[in-house]
Amino acid sequence: MLDAANTIARAYTVAFQGVEARPVEIQCALTPGMPSFSLVGLPDKAVSEAKERVRSAMTAMGLALPAKRITINLSPADLPKEGSHFDLPIALCLLAAMDVIPREEAARHVALGELSLDGSTVKVTGALPAAVAAAELECDLICPEACGAEAAWVGAVQVLAAPSLLALVNHFAGRMTLPPAEPGLISDDTPIADMADVKGQERARRALEIAAAGRHHIIMVGEPGSGKSMLAARLPGLLPDLTAAEALETSMIHSLAGLIEDGGISPRRPIRTPHHTASMAAIVGGGRRAGPGEISLAHNGVLFMDEFPEYPRQVLETLRQPVETGDVVVARANAHVRYPCRFMLVAAANPCRCGYLPDPSRACAKAPICGHDYLSRISGPLMDRFDLRIDVAPVAVADLAGAKQGEPSAPIAQRVAQARALQAQRFADHAELTTNADAEGDLLDQIATPDAEGQALLAQIAETHRLTARGYHRILRVARTIADLAGQAQVSRDHIAEAVAYRLNI
Repeated sequence: MLDAANTIARAYTVAFQGVEARPVEIQCALTPGMPSFSLVGLPDKAVSEAKERVRSAMTAMGLALPAKRITINLSPADLPKEGSHFDLPIALCLLAAMDVIPREEAARHVALGELSLDGSTVKVTGALPAAVAAAELECDLICPEACGAEAAWVGAVQVLAAPSLLALVNHFAGRMTLPPAEPGLISDDTPIADMADVKGQERARRALEIAAAGRHHIIMVGEPGSGKSMLAARLPGLLPDLTAAEALETSMIHSLAGLIEDGGISPRRPIRTPHHTASMAAIVGGGRRAGPGEISLAHNGVLFMDEFPEYPRQVLETLRQPVETGDVVVARANAHVRYPCRFMLVAAANPCRCGYLPDPSRACAKAPICGHDYLSRISGPLMDRFDLRIDVAPVAVADLAGAKQGEPSAPIAQRVAQARALQAQRFADHAELTTNADAEGDLLDQIATPDAEGQALLAQIAETHRLTARGYHRILRVARTIADLAGQAQVSRDHIAEAVAYRLNI
């Protein structure tokens, strides 16, 4: 009797669940019977259509499918399989079953990629997390040529970037050699707006510096044209570059969303600016494949939400939990995936619907009630999550014409980097913490307990304004960041006073 294990060829690929790439074993059996091509293992429509693309690709390279019963099993069978990236591993497994390529070569690679009808490979999303999964399995990776530069950033795995299925067959047959893929160029040539362009607005500039130094959430309220969006656009120039670990983590999410171009990974922190008409699925994540939303695409970076009260109430309320926890679970009937989303939320809003509430000569007839009604679209629990709240007053025309140039981004960024370096040293024994905004519990008490005068002031403010526990702790975090910017080890009364001034401003 023939050993059943020897009649089955195997190859490996991955199925994506959030940023996690779960291993999938592809098994191919050629058995006597009526010629057929069956694909089992919970495939979606795109995966089921793979057999036609594989059939055509093999015909294009001069191979005919055997006149047997072909059965492809995607194991584990209860794991949903979605996407066109199953084409290449299915073809690889079938070629191994036909003894066109060595079976042991097919079994020691993780493969992903879509096939054209002529046998050429097509770029797919998720090459970076697939390479990470291959490294964990101690396998090499096979991917389309267009994905090679992206996947090669995971240096622990060798990447074969095949331009076509025929090139892959020739490589395994020894007729040609596919060179290992090289990482793409670091893309950081996009110009960044400079804070020197901002005239006046000293209070807002100071608040942005504090927010950048400690990754604190900030909301700016001001009349139209007062400079809220201009200030937010210059925030990326104040932030330090991503660390190697952060860059890989962030790029894995961007890889799943198909946002990595030419295999280049940027060291800059991402900034996402969704429009206020964006849906809840676009902001939080979801859709048919439960993909990442804007909050996850802003992971380790900035999420700027202009016209904040104009977002649907349901969308705003979904931000409350991710802002606190740093991750989000997208739950659907057929999917339950987790995405990281540790971002800095920057919001901008007009003081009322017409926008001119502070100016009696221009305000509408509903003032001041319209201002309360407009900002009340932001619920109390959500507003409580903003560490800094500032009024952005318009700059007078005379000041615009005669004011000197503001401080450039470079010296501000240097102060921010120094403050972040202090925090990195402080949290060296806590891998999950990177900035003061992450500290809580006993650790927050250890690093941010103020001196006697500071404690007395904070107790008085908490009693007078009936601060919530969240508000109390957020004041401590901001005060700790202010002390870091000043290079002081002890949080003092002045630091508490400045933090309170930003907290109770709106």
